[in-house]
Amino acid sequence: MNQTRNIISKDSLAVLGNGRVGYIRKMTSDEVTERFPEAPEMQPGIDLWALFGADGTPILLSDDKSTAYGKAVEDELATVSVH
Repeated sequence: MNQTRNIISKDSLAVLGNGRVGYIRKMTSDEVTERFPEAPEMQPGIDLWALFGADGTPILLSDDKSTAYGKAVEDELATVSVH
C-alpha cells in the first residue's frame, strides 16, 4: 500500500494557526521565571494560567483560568488546553 506523506517544515509548523489558535496552559510561577527570565519577579510556587499564541508567543498570564479564556475570546482565538 502506497502512502503519501506531506512534510511540513519547522518554520511552517511554528506559524500554523497563528492569529486563529491559542493554547492555555497551567504553569507555576517557578516555570514562568525559568522560561521567561524577563518576566517580573514572582513569589515561588504560585499556580498560574498562561495563554499563548499558536507559535508559543505569550499573550497573557493570570492566576484565574477564566481570565485566560476571556482574553482568547476577546482576541477571537480558538483555544486548546495543553497539559
